Amino acid sequence: MSELQDDLFGEPASPARRPRGVQPVPPTAHDEALAAALSPHVHLGTSTWSYPGWQGLVWACRHSESTLSRAGLPAYAAHPLLRAVGIDRGFYRPLAASEFQRHAEQVPAGFRFTVKAPSLVTDALLRSEDGRGQQPNPLFLDAATAVSDFIDPAVEGLGATVGALVFQLSPLPAQRLARMNEQFDRLHAMLLALPRLPHGVLAVEVRDAAWLTPELSALLRDAGARYCVGLHPKLPPLHEQLPLLRALWPGPLVVRWNLNRLHGPFGYEAAEKRYGEFNALMDPDPDTRAALARVIRGTAGAGQDVFVTISNKAEGSAPLSVRALAQAISDDAGGA
Repeated sequence: MSELQDDLFGEPASPARRPRGVQPVPPTAHDEALAAALSPHVHLGTSTWSYPGWQGLVWACRHSESTLSRAGLPAYAAHPLLRAVGIDRGFYRPLAASEFQRHAEQVPAGFRFTVKAPSLVTDALLRSEDGRGQQPNPLFLDAATAVSDFIDPAVEGLGATVGALVFQLSPLPAQRLARMNEQFDRLHAMLLALPRLPHGVLAVEVRDAAWLTPELSALLRDAGARYCVGLHPKLPPLHEQLPLLRALWPGPLVVRWNLNRLHGPFGYEAAEKRYGEFNALMDPDPDTRAALARVIRGTAGAGQDVFVTISNKAEGSAPLSVRALAQAISDDAGGA
């Protein structure tokens, strides 16, 4: 009788096991449709990937920040709209090629990284732990250091997943702002000394409006580098930065949307406190999204690559900003 029962009903069912590790949230049909409508040239993503509050948006279950930092990238990259991500950790200390390689091995084909150069090269001041400038940095815009501590390890480790390698120039001290011709010459000399990238682009982002002159576009063009649009209250809004892009056309588009203008130039802490878990668009900025969508469509439509990374502090939740931007791109296409 027991054999007959086994034949009829099979082995007793084992209790279902919860999948181990960080699992992606199942994609929605809407996100899949938006992703399918995007040009393969368009790479949208967030400034990093380690936020527990993205449960239900990116992660199927909640995990600690340390777990997500270590093991969350494959789940992040499984989201249909997240085709890029920023690596900002290297700003605080240079990363080894092996660290970059570990990231590259966790993402699918077509995924791209936007990487910030170390502050060792991009900050004119050596700073204390609380961020106060202490003394001049002798390695500011030093080409040899840029190659050894940034370009070479990133290129070796990331390979074809390089999107944009960005020199985000920290705010200049007053003494240097008073001698901008020297800063332009120094930046030009460094860029000319850097090797050409086999994949992706070199880009320069600034934090002082004094850089935003025809001289910057001329030296970037001469060096084969791109201007990285920085959407940050320290700089003019997007439409006032477009002349630099026009002067460098044609070429890829690099954008880093860092901080909502309503918080002011020093508003990171206020934004972080207000946005909490980073799981809602608390301060939506549809005007910036619409303007950015038009630039993205024009760039990708001309066959040029687009690399856009968005911070949680842009609108309150970077994954939702990416979704809203993808929707704006789609809506703009419908009106074209």
